[in-house]
Amino acid sequence: MNRRELVQGGALVLLLGAGQLARGASIVAVRVWPAADYSRVTIESDTLLSFTQRFVADPPRLALDVQGIQLNPALKELVAKVVPGDPTIRGVRVGQFSADVVRMVFDLKQPVAPQVFTLAPVAAYRHRLVLDLYPTQAPDPLADLIAERLNEQTVNALLDRPDPLADLIAQKTTKTPKGSSVTSSSIAASVSSTRASGQNSTQIPNNQNTLPVGRANGQATDRLIIIALDPGHGGEDPGAIGPGGTREKDVVLKLAHRLRERINRTQVNGNTMRAFLTRDSDFFVPLHVRVDKARRVQADLLISLHADAFFTPNPQGASVFALSQGGASSAAARWMAAKENKADLVGGLNVHAKDVQVKRALLDMSTSAQIRDSLQLGSAMLGAIKQVGKLHKPRVEQAGFAVLKAPDIPSVLVEAAFISNPDEEAKLNSDAYQDQLADALMRGMEGYFAKNPPLARSRSV
Repeated sequence: MNRRELVQGGALVLLLGAGQLARGASIVAVRVWPAADYSRVTIESDTLLSFTQRFVADPPRLALDVQGIQLNPALKELVAKVVPGDPTIRGVRVGQFSADVVRMVFDLKQPVAPQVFTLAPVAAYRHRLVLDLYPTQAPDPLADLIAERLNEQTVNALLDRPDPLADLIAQKTTKTPKGSSVTSSSIAASVSSTRASGQNSTQIPNNQNTLPVGRANGQATDRLIIIALDPGHGGEDPGAIGPGGTREKDVVLKLAHRLRERINRTQVNGNTMRAFLTRDSDFFVPLHVRVDKARRVQADLLISLHADAFFTPNPQGASVFALSQGGASSAAARWMAAKENKADLVGGLNVHAKDVQVKRALLDMSTSAQIRDSLQLGSAMLGAIKQVGKLHKPRVEQAGFAVLKAPDIPSVLVEAAFISNPDEEAKLNSDAYQDQLADALMRGMEGYFAKNPPLARSRSV
């Protein structure tokens, strides 16, 4: 065979290889991430997958046909990975629909607005086909916080205990006739009015009678102080991984749960505090959604929790960051912000979603007042953290962290320790250290509110 025949034959092999590759994609792994916000299904393959989808409303189910693949053991695992407690997915059926098409039918517990998209290889992942199943009736986090507080007040009344505070809402309302009910939208509207007006008494209707809220002595308005806790990373995005295999997303979620317990049993100047978590389990939350969630519950503070990493095991100590309108305060802060801002790429953001650009525009509305308050909060937290552990930097660093760009909420990012340092990785896995750190963060918040009473600040909704 001469050289020309070899070249022609090689070209033919290449052409056949490309076609065969399209028909012979291999499924590497399947993952399911259930959450109240939405359920995500990820199908990872060695090649970009082509698909068609069809949603049927009654009963709700989503059919997905994936071309160019054969049913293999990894894909069959998808059936067993749907857990009974998944808020959205009831079950899944998988079968070889035709010679090179696999059909997946997702039986759903409720109507959804599905987003199906692909992601290019990034970090440790190869090609991903992603199904995000968003409930059409999204949960109302602000209403949930209020309902929790109202339940406490009802228990206090039944036990004939004095309510230490009647908070929540300062909009004056009239009594509601028996049999009526409170909606999430009316509750949220009342909270907005509370924080904007500064009025000091009201009544909340329920389906039996009205429940008064507001201090009996008629002094300064009482209201719920809401702290948004943002455990970094989650779901497809593990964050940094320590030398012992500890994942950042796991340790910061544990820290957030500990901090939530402390916040929920704390009062500041007679006002009840409540914690709201941007994620309370292991699922991915885009950066702009974390900001949007904090604004939806009208949080007084946003604290993003992380565990730092570096190329070598030597760096150690905690750091606190605030937003910068200009350049970063140091090269290290700029590097850290760039690393954290890449979380959307790893976690898997649907760049074709219609509201992404709107949300990203919101992130550019930072204000000098927000940054000033954030620096004060960060300083208070650093002062408390140094009592229980080492600091990496003695002052609050600043850089362009996307998660800190809520224009009306003082926001800080806390790097609890260097997970890349073996000693600090062990501390992050220690219940004792996590308790000490949660106590320190709580003291930092109390110190901030001692100098910046929440009622003294104007609110924007």
